[in-house]
Amino acid sequence: MSPRFLPTARQTNWLIAIGFLSVGYALYLRYMIIENVQAGLACDAGMQTWLCLSRKVGLALDERGVFGWVALAAAVLTLIQPNVVLFAFALAAVGLGLVLHNAGLAGLAAALLVLSLARPASEPEPPPGR
Repeated sequence: MSPRFLPTARQTNWLIAIGFLSVGYALYLRYMIIENVQAGLACDAGMQTWLCLSRKVGLALDERGVFGWVALAAAVLTLIQPNVVLFAFALAAVGLGLVLHNAGLAGLAAALLVLSLARPASEPEPPPGR
């Protein structure tokens, strides 16, 4: 029986930090930038700041469901071939998708990430010449 995909303790700590940071940034983006009435009125009036650019980009990505689709694609790839880097990317996209109105696809991606932990770990490539 091959070993399961299981991040080490150090990798798990990084994954926890990435998850919290993505959800925290998504909460900030949603409630302090996108849904803030004063910021919306100022940006619609023509204000050119980083806040207005963040609002514009966040709304454009949110309207098209990009966060959910990216989370789902990364989670499917993680399920097929589990590795920590792709798992972290999918986890960050899930955090953004769940908070920024892409909960359907991001929720499915979260379920796939949990399933990827039950998959066998990828076998390391043998060195050439052996």
